[in-house]
Amino acid sequence: MGIKWAGAGGRGEFRYRSASARPPLRPTSQTLAAPAHSEILIKKSRFIGCVEPMPDRAAAQRRVAELRAAHPGAAHVCWALLAGGQSAAVDDGEPGGTAGRPMLDVLRHQDLDGVLATVVRYYGGVKLGAGGLVRAYTDAVAQALLTAAKVAIVRQRTLACAVPYALEGLLRRELELAGAEVADVTHADEVAFRFKLPESAADALVARLGEAAHGRLRWLEDEG
Repeated sequence: MGIKWAGAGGRGEFRYRSASARPPLRPTSQTLAAPAHSEILIKKSRFIGCVEPMPDRAAAQRRVAELRAAHPGAAHVCWALLAGGQSAAVDDGEPGGTAGRPMLDVLRHQDLDGVLATVVRYYGGVKLGAGGLVRAYTDAVAQALLTAAKVAIVRQRTLACAVPYALEGLLRRELELAGAEVADVTHADEVAFRFKLPESAADALVARLGEAAHGRLRWLEDEG
């Protein structure tokens, strides 16, 4: 099984070894269709927030570097990332736990994944205290999310099977009807297909193919 998303920030996928070993499904998550922004002014400090789709930590770090270059006069560029197992929370010089972690909590509370939140702060000369900083960074992200377009993450399952040549046409038709994406086809003694399709359609397809092939279809372990 994999998880994929598409949007302005790109596409990513996490894979598991085989359908039989896949972990239980989590509740459906969402990502963002496009970046969304906010700006708030608190005691002369300017907080510029942004939330955007982001596939992984490397892409997030490149985006943060772009923001640093675009805002050379900023005191801090704090950020939080939710992207599968690559989550991060960075305070960038603010007191520990007052920026990155609150930003990450906002993303988690909205059940988002594949999302980067950034807040650029221009210091206004007045200290806000720990509580004030937490509220400022939380509000900057929350306000950006108010205008963000969200899309459901479509969970994918990757499967592989082999059939006699006589069943190749039948298998291709069934895969097309199920909305499967064929990744690889190998012609040898049999025809082997590797494909992925929405998790919600996978069990029904497996049942249909088992019935239509009358025992002549072999499921292969997915090495992806």
